[in-house]
Amino acid sequence: MEMLRGVPRTVRLLAFGAFFNGVVSFTFVYLFVCLTGPRGLSVAQAGVLTGIGGIGLVAGNFTGGWFGDRYGHRRMLLLGACVSGAVLIALPLLPLAVLYGVLPLAEYATGVVRAANSALVAVSVPEGSRRQSFALTRFAGNGGFTVGPPVGALIAAHYSYDWLFLIDGMGTLLFAGYAARILPARGTAHSRPAQRPGGPGLWSELRARPAVPVLLSAIVCADTVYRQQYSTLPVFLADHGHGTSFYGWLIGLNGAVILCLELPAAHALRKRAPLSIVGTGLLLVGAGYALLGAGAGTVLAVSMMCSLSLGEILYKTPATAYVADQAPVHAQGRFQSLYAGASISGQVLAPPLGGALYSAAPALLWPACAVLACGAGGAVLAARRLGPSPSGSRSRPVLRHPVPRRPDAETGSPGRPPAG
Repeated sequence: MEMLRGVPRTVRLLAFGAFFNGVVSFTFVYLFVCLTGPRGLSVAQAGVLTGIGGIGLVAGNFTGGWFGDRYGHRRMLLLGACVSGAVLIALPLLPLAVLYGVLPLAEYATGVVRAANSALVAVSVPEGSRRQSFALTRFAGNGGFTVGPPVGALIAAHYSYDWLFLIDGMGTLLFAGYAARILPARGTAHSRPAQRPGGPGLWSELRARPAVPVLLSAIVCADTVYRQQYSTLPVFLADHGHGTSFYGWLIGLNGAVILCLELPAAHALRKRAPLSIVGTGLLLVGAGYALLGAGAGTVLAVSMMCSLSLGEILYKTPATAYVADQAPVHAQGRFQSLYAGASISGQVLAPPLGGALYSAAPALLWPACAVLACGAGGAVLAARRLGPSPSGSRSRPVLRHPVPRRPDAETGSPGRPPAG
């Protein structure tokens, strides 16, 4: 298939694992319902517990690459998957008080897996050719997540929510076993502990690449705005007479547009400057929310979701690949962790910020979201002047203390894709 040409075998196998993991990832979808239902928590208590878990997830994304750079991304992926799977299996048996400590641990481990998976994709593909590989793994994960929630609903309805945690945990452990097979300990990029080279630290590396901090800040703003669709949007639609089924249909539309168009878009735009694509995508996200300022009619809501979906397609994959292309070899995991943490930050920030603004001034929420997303897009477009794009050519600044490139453990040479 033309769109997958150049995607290494390792990335294709990781994408299959991402699909399977997405199918069994029920916990994220039904945790709140389980806490307020069978567990008997109030909405406020469930919100606090879910929020604590979200903090663990964000922390795992931010730190997983740091550990991977030191101890190996494969090793951290396996450790994170084993910890997450074991905790999920035990979760239905634990008393509520224990969940306040155990749930963040499970979410932290999930974040580590996410960061390690991104780093493994980054080190398996040469610079300038990563967009299609990241698009494939996103496509696979989104595909699995499209299948998983309906299956989870059937399981919960016919059995119990406890089965969801059990299946999620066992599936995560199976994913760890699968990853151990496809990422052999002595044949995968960064499977062994990374050497600790001398040279600039992480903040020095970021200062040498000023467009990267601008992009990361923009992604935090965009993700806070983007994830309003999972928190304040259903409340807004209900307040304007739309039922839950309409909201579910809109979310399904989002998934369908992304599944149909993300891979073709990544292939068609693979030679275009990444920051221009990312900036345009963020502007589309802002434009989508601006439509809601005119009302909550069906046409406006559908147009909003299409604009959000197209914006996501344009900004998420190129932004991930851009950060990977900018990363120095010895800090690839840490750069991926920074992006992974920024790209999930809205899970913690969006509900309280959006909820507070909607409660205080409902009419201001969507204009504020539009301004924030468009401002983020404008900042990314302006950041193009801070340095040339790495797409198609090397553009990293020369470091004052050159870092020796460690041969890639999978190929024996730096920067080359894995054989086969």
